[in-house]
Amino acid sequence: MLRKRFVVAAASAAVGLVVLSACSGGTETAAPAVAPAAAVAGAGGNAPAAKGETKVAVAEAGDLGQVLVDKDGFTLYRFDKDSAKPPKSNCDGDCAKTWPPMLAEGEVQIEGVDQALVGEVTRADGRKQVTVGGWALYRYAKDAKAGEAKGQGVGSTWYAANAKGGKAGQAAKEAPAEEKDGATKLVASNVDGIGPAIVDKEGFTLYMFTKDKKNKQPTCNGDCAKAWPPVLAEGDVQLEGIDQKLLGTVKRADGTTQVTVGGWAVYRYAKDANAGEANGHGVGGTWFVIEPAGCKSTAPVKNKAAQSGNAAPKKEEGAPAQEYGY
Repeated sequence: MLRKRFVVAAASAAVGLVVLSACSGGTETAAPAVAPAAAVAGAGGNAPAAKGETKVAVAEAGDLGQVLVDKDGFTLYRFDKDSAKPPKSNCDGDCAKTWPPMLAEGEVQIEGVDQALVGEVTRADGRKQVTVGGWALYRYAKDAKAGEAKGQGVGSTWYAANAKGGKAGQAAKEAPAEEKDGATKLVASNVDGIGPAIVDKEGFTLYMFTKDKKNKQPTCNGDCAKAWPPVLAEGDVQLEGIDQKLLGTVKRADGTTQVTVGGWAVYRYAKDANAGEANGHGVGGTWFVIEPAGCKSTAPVKNKAAQSGNAAPKKEEGAPAQEYGY
């Protein structure tokens, strides 16, 4: 049985957003800074959780608003592929290495959270995981210190949790009318195994083709464009975490208008079946994930066969198939 000790925190500390625009070369994408739990844990004379105990507290995180943090001030997240009714965690195996579950260990202390919203769920391995509002809570392995929130928006499925277990920040707000009407949206995110990356509004990873040239008509057409669907400018192109100055468009051979970032035409990859995948990175040695600053990602290429072209038997209009990866 999960035992809980409830403590109410009365103080919070607001902090702003940190914005980065340069290509990372392996560094993390900009993320909202979160006020460490230490900023609230001392309110009202509350002592920090003892070693081996679990603690859920609330901190202010600038534009994200209130977020949940653990006893060490690390941001806590929720996963859209989980469920709250009934509570269920679907992050196991390698997923749980990247997103360590917040386990119910010892006495669970609560600050700034309605005790009625706090519970637990039994994971596939039999361990108990803390839930708020029915949603299982996790940390993010790439948050290196208290106050970071690098997991916000990853794969468009991971979000910092608010005091009710909902999504913190913009994710909790109603989408703009333009987005509902099918407008194109580009979002700065972090893709597992890649790092900084641009994803679309559905969380699918976006790419650039090094055979293209900046601000010139794209060279991927015909069968190539079936394997690498161009991101077309539909409605008002919306940006989240990307410098507006980097946004552009270019006319394609078929007359449609393709979105560019940093002058590079942007594509999706047909073999990415789920949001957050990056199967196209390194294909043919010419296709790479595009970073929020408009550069190709320098993340290591895992699929060596695709990189060398061994997985691409077809070709289009006389061009080597390995250039296109279909």
